[in-house]
Amino acid sequence: GEDFEVEIKNIHLDFFKNHVDISLLNGLTNELNIDQYLIDNRYKEFQAEFFLDNDENKIINDSGKYIVSRDVEKMSKSKYNVVNPDEICEQYGADSLRLYEMFLGPLEQYKPWNTAGITGVHGFLKKLWKLYVGQDGLNVNDAAPTKDNLKTLHKTIKKVEEDIENFSFNTSVSTFMIAVNELTAQKCTSMDILEPLLVLVSPYAPHIAEELWEQLGHNKSISTAPFPKFEEKHLVESSKNYPISFNGKMRFTLELPLDLSKEEIEAAVMAHEKTQEQLQGRTPKKVIVVPGKIVNIVG
Repeated sequence: GEDFEVEIKNIHLDFFKNHVDISLLNGLTNELNIDQYLIDNRYKEFQAEFFLDNDENKIINDSGKYIVSRDVEKMSKSKYNVVNPDEICEQYGADSLRLYEMFLGPLEQYKPWNTAGITGVHGFLKKLWKLYVGQDGLNVNDAAPTKDNLKTLHKTIKKVEEDIENFSFNTSVSTFMIAVNELTAQKCTSMDILEPLLVLVSPYAPHIAEELWEQLGHNKSISTAPFPKFEEKHLVESSKNYPISFNGKMRFTLELPLDLSKEEIEAAVMAHEKTQEQLQGRTPKKVIVVPGKIVNIVG
């Protein structure tokens, strides 16, 4: 009867004000898909109707759009805020889901889930793949690693080893992102660098790591590979890229060994062709040398 219909509508409205499945929202504006809501909600058997209230914060320009607010709370079926991992895996892959879960923050803390944020981690995995595989096939070869390559690798080994011992997986993911960006900028193709990097990544993104490991020519699983060993010597700076200034204005840089004396640094700088171009035959009044920091020529 009429009383029954009113009662159901009131329950429906009260339920609506509390929890709405996030799949029914426009992620950018928090606009509720009303038609889909009426089809999907648990009161559809009563043919419930939807009533807009007079709250101006919930209606945009009298257009009939309903805007809901969001609260950060634990996932729960009763609150209609559960994200189906199967759907995430289907769209982005299991490795993206694993990395994103770890990237959100410390394991023991509650973390706000934002499906839009997973695209950043997914993009990182694409960049990782491109570091190994290009349009013409595998990029990895037997090229000797540079000092920068070794520095990037070993600072990554050190950080990831510490993070694993401390269960700080979120900072490991950040470290991987930095390493891949640096090695991409360095145009690294050395097997001596990219192979141990893949072993570091494998506990975090096992599927893509296993695939790339096979492409590197290995017959056994990457899970059997030994963990890379950290070597402190690759992080010890043996040289300094000195900014060379003239009257306080930096004109060029010059890389010199850190163990040079002030006199040796001055001699090396004065003998450089770019210094001679700046002076154009003039004799400087003073050469200020701060070992390990700067060289300033006053003239």
